[in-house]
Amino acid sequence: MAKVKIKPLDDRIVIEQCEAEETTAGGIVLPDTAKEKPQRGKVLAVGPGKLLDSGNRGTMGVKVGDEVFYGRYAGSDVEIDGNRYVVLKETDVLAVIE
Repeated sequence: MAKVKIKPLDDRIVIEQCEAEETTAGGIVLPDTAKEKPQRGKVLAVGPGKLLDSGNRGTMGVKVGDEVFYGRYAGSDVEIDGNRYVVLKETDVLAVIE
């Protein structure tokens, strides 16, 4: 797992995307322009939680190291030191893979 130089705020998380599929189920090799954006990744950093009206922080449902599915157009793509990451809100996570 890579060491990330990003500290997410509130209920945001940093995800390293899984690699896009190189071939189809039938064995056809896909060019870079035809690959779909992966919707699966590994959580690298987690914020402290959403600030509630009471002044307390909400607890996060994901932790560093979790593998998750997230929405296709969720989050913001960022690049740091040549590595690409996705920063998204915890509510954009659809499921944790066990």
